[in-house]
Amino acid sequence: MEERLRRQMDFALELDKEKNVFRQTHLSGHGRNENDAEHAWHMAIMAYLFREYSNEPVDITKVMLMCLIHDVVEIDAGDTYAYDKEALATQKEREERAKERIFSLLPDDQKQELMSLFDEFEAYETPESRFAHAMDNFQPVLLNDSNGGTDWTEHGVDAATVYGRQNKTKLGSEELFGVIDSIIKKNVEKGSLRSSG
Repeated sequence: MEERLRRQMDFALELDKEKNVFRQTHLSGHGRNENDAEHAWHMAIMAYLFREYSNEPVDITKVMLMCLIHDVVEIDAGDTYAYDKEALATQKEREERAKERIFSLLPDDQKQELMSLFDEFEAYETPESRFAHAMDNFQPVLLNDSNGGTDWTEHGVDAATVYGRQNKTKLGSEELFGVIDSIIKKNVEKGSLRSSG
């Protein structure tokens, strides 16, 4: 077998491990915790569906690919819960090591292409990365709200903490941030999300 194809197959099999990285967010309908692969797929489809709400024109194919690869590093680094300050402190270092190992399975040209796309997503500087991040922020809020805010309740999260993460959503989509804002307020009002004061 040609070396290039073997390396691509190795990477494809490595990606399968993303299905075993479970997140804090539960599937709609009070289902089990979702895994990273489900989260990435859901984000990519949402990006396509909601592309008209991006603040700026975007290359939607690029956005969808960013969504699909953004958590590949969690195969090694594990999922870092958005509101876990201790784990967030080491996240960048863990993910950089993982990025190098996992993308190095690929032929060099594809390694550079996907690492560059991953880095672009992380940098938050292009219209595509800002919109992909908006999807990364919106998707768990949508699921959590569909489950009555139970993930926030379980972790004792307050509204200020959620806003702290969601404020960057505005950079990708003001309109979707408006939806998130109403979801947060609704969950504070019904008591599933602690008020900030």
